[in-house]
Amino acid sequence: MSAIELSKPQWSSQKVFILAAVGSAVGLGNIWKFPYITGENGGGAFVLVYLLCVALIGLPVLMSEVGLGRLGRANPPQAMANLAADFRASPLWSLLGLNGVLAGLLILSFYTVIAGWAMDYFVESAKGSFRGISGEAVGQYFSGFLANPWALLFWHTVMVGLTLAIVAKGVKGGLEKAVNFMMPLLFLILLVLVGWSAAQNSFGDSLRFLFAPDFSKLTWEAVLIAMGHAFFTLSIGMGAMMVYGSYLPEGYSITRASLWIVFADTAVALLAGVVIFTVVFGNGLEPGAGPGLLFQTLPVAFGQMSGGWFWGTLFFFLVVLAALSSAISLIEPAVSWLEQNWRMSRIRATLLLGALVWLAGIGTVLSFNAWKDVHLLPGRTFFDSLDFVTANIMLPLGGMLMAVFMAWVIPAAVRRKTFDLGLVGDALFIRDLRYIAPVGVLIVFASNLVESSLHRWIAVGVALALYALYAYNRSRYNLSIRPGE
Repeated sequence: MSAIELSKPQWSSQKVFILAAVGSAVGLGNIWKFPYITGENGGGAFVLVYLLCVALIGLPVLMSEVGLGRLGRANPPQAMANLAADFRASPLWSLLGLNGVLAGLLILSFYTVIAGWAMDYFVESAKGSFRGISGEAVGQYFSGFLANPWALLFWHTVMVGLTLAIVAKGVKGGLEKAVNFMMPLLFLILLVLVGWSAAQNSFGDSLRFLFAPDFSKLTWEAVLIAMGHAFFTLSIGMGAMMVYGSYLPEGYSITRASLWIVFADTAVALLAGVVIFTVVFGNGLEPGAGPGLLFQTLPVAFGQMSGGWFWGTLFFFLVVLAALSSAISLIEPAVSWLEQNWRMSRIRATLLLGALVWLAGIGTVLSFNAWKDVHLLPGRTFFDSLDFVTANIMLPLGGMLMAVFMAWVIPAAVRRKTFDLGLVGDALFIRDLRYIAPVGVLIVFASNLVESSLHRWIAVGVALALYALYAYNRSRYNLSIRPGE
């Protein structure tokens, strides 16, 4: 690929970039996944490990991805090609950007289906369908909903359509206007729900569960889950942060923006947990209810409480906003790639990609009914296979290699100017980026690929040994040709 620089699209301010990046990071993972994995893994001790992993793994990799986007000045595949040419690295690094583009599209194809569930629950809650509903009734409703491919397809189509309508209008006309409206509204709704929670008798129980660590409940499996979620929650490895970084003008601080993104994303997850566990404990429900916590447990709780119709509807609207803000970031890297490298108009690129995403989403729709016995990978439905490949292979590899490129390929002088951390800050950053963040991601990556405990640790050991060999050789290379790196 010849060098292509990003031309006109740029964020109008650093605040807008932060809102857009926070919108990309904040999604179903914060409001759906984080509370239920916290509930399954004992609460406070898990949260403490998660926060540590966010600081040591999530933040440095996020900074790297945004930094590579601004340095590369283009969509992810072209940005990596530009940087490889600038710093005499292999042109195969462009495949790293292509991996992110493809991962984003694959994730979006099933993300819009799951987001459609939230949209359906928002509408049903607004209609009052969950008032006084029993656990058995909501379980039957959810099962019947999943068994109806036409209902799933309808809401999948709605979510894809909303996503395309925003992205087609461009950076300033679509993305900026959307995040300027959605993100403040999302935080406002969340704060209103937290205020309501504070008035409930179970609020103290929720705080103790989330913030009073009981390390006797912490297992090594829980540590792995915390490490994995800390990485995935920040929307790393799928090219979204890279393309958003390419729209970031010179003079805006990547470090400051990244800290705000991490703070906001973590705050949303914790505050959503406070709200959800206040409802759960207030109704005598089980915090470790698993993935069904959002769609099978909470409707019962909201349906039984005073004013539950209003609060439940507001909550599911919050989930829809979070899902939509992430959905637009999943398709943007591919749209940017088609615009810049294939000279397509934004509208045409958006419609083409939207059609592909919609068609791929049909496989996920059918995974819950007609194709539930059809397996792409052994023992995994179409949906499970896409989820496994993207979450366990494409994203961790993408994020880890971005960290490796920033740590071992980008010269020290360029890196220092990009992040402006000072000598001490840069020294800590580069050591984290070389020896902590990649190791953490490798452990999660290797452990997720195998089932048995023995084989898992063999895979982890082999992966770490290979990376140690690479790091040793790169260190000798850097010392020999780049003093002071």
